[in-house]
Amino acid sequence: MRLTHFSAAALAAIACTSMVMFATPKPPAGGGTVTGKVTYTGTPAKMKPIDMSKEPTCAKQHATPVMTQNVTTGPGNTLQWVVVYISAGDQGSTAPSQAVKYEQKGCEYLPHVLPLQVSQQLQIFNDDQTSHNIHPLAKVNPEWNKSQPAGSPPIDTKYEKAEFIPVKCNIHPWMHGYFVVLNTSHYSVTGEDGSFSLTGLPPGKYTLTAWQEQYGTQTQEVTIAGNESKSVNFSFKALPY
Repeated sequence: MRLTHFSAAALAAIACTSMVMFATPKPPAGGGTVTGKVTYTGTPAKMKPIDMSKEPTCAKQHATPVMTQNVTTGPGNTLQWVVVYISAGDQGSTAPSQAVKYEQKGCEYLPHVLPLQVSQQLQIFNDDQTSHNIHPLAKVNPEWNKSQPAGSPPIDTKYEKAEFIPVKCNIHPWMHGYFVVLNTSHYSVTGEDGSFSLTGLPPGKYTLTAWQEQYGTQTQEVTIAGNESKSVNFSFKALPY
């Protein structure tokens, strides 16, 4: 099992921003809850250290090399950065007025995977002393790429259709992330312990989907009655490449 290592600066940035970026709109009072964990079986590919030597201003921000994050594992064969969401059965909701924040810091995208709702405002910041050229590779929504020099104001944008959008930097080829644009306010992103929690679910039958950028998706059906809590777990088969 391979654990991804982060610099102290990156961990602090994730800790500070995740409270805003991963926060779903406040659920209605009451409602059901679905909790669980996402794990893997088999042997996942080893994540590789990223060589940032061509961008010294970023390299010096990391005490140890940053690792690739397409498969990030934790203790007990858990998987991080898995988006778990309601893909069917949700009645939908209006996009929250609060914008989500995406940071370019230390030549990394923070967070690695950013969920947001359709039509929700997205603000993209450059916290580095170098220029970036952010390029979301949308297929359903319009594709664009924009240069963002150091010290420039945030890029404000939004997406009008649900889509899983890979994000890259045209200047720094090691920078990769995802925008996960959803039609639901019921979603969660797993942390290092692989856990997720969906709250405020009205009574009904739902399709619960777990998405991992390299291993794809899995779905399970769950029925909520009243304010009950259900436990649902997902397990992906890891591939050693």
